[in-house]
Amino acid sequence: MGATAVLQREAIEVYDYRCSAGPGDRPFAELHDRFSVAYVRKGSFGYETRGRVFELVAGSLLIGRPGDEYICTHDHHVCGDECLSIQLTPDVAETTGVRPRSWHSGGLPPVPELVVLGELAQAAAEGRSDVGLDEVGLMLVARCAEVVSGESAKATKAAARDRRRAVETAMWMDANAHEPIGLDSAAGEAGLSPFHFLRLFRDVLGVTPHQYLLRARLRRAARLLADEERSIT
Repeated sequence: MGATAVLQREAIEVYDYRCSAGPGDRPFAELHDRFSVAYVRKGSFGYETRGRVFELVAGSLLIGRPGDEYICTHDHHVCGDECLSIQLTPDVAETTGVRPRSWHSGGLPPVPELVVLGELAQAAAEGRSDVGLDEVGLMLVARCAEVVSGESAKATKAAARDRRRAVETAMWMDANAHEPIGLDSAAGEAGLSPFHFLRLFRDVLGVTPHQYLLRARLRRAARLLADEERSIT
């Protein structure tokens, strides 16, 4: 199986997996080393873990927990499956609010809202979206947990202190838009975990941090262009 690192940050890593195994290939045991949610974007395969068997097709999700052994099979699946895997450290996985039992789910069939997030993550991985890949990756993990538990996140009103924190961080991003800014660094500036910062920023300002950063850079470019035109005329 070929694996390509698409994103490597302190809080989250994303890998593109492409498998060419077929019915004639002998399966072997592997071990999850991080909390992970993998979106199956193409093909199909069998997934065996913790005594359960899942048949995963395009749109399905594979859920992994550190230390869990698993086997991928292709007994009745054509070769050529592809997955986008979002992987979290234990500390970050804990901040998402995912209940421990949810990480034992193994796999989920295609669910419309999760398919939309999976395709959005793929678009972000290919540079076709203004949403950051780390952002949509955390959104996918959190929504996946809600689907597994059957519970939706309760809407909460941000406290004045938190609203100020979001605004001040946005101003910091605006002032430093010419520098590389990731979700980790922006969350650190706000003094929050990446997951909590993403949720707070989006709830307060209506856009994700990455979307805000792109628009801040666009405003900066527009101002520079206007200044150049003014100096010419």
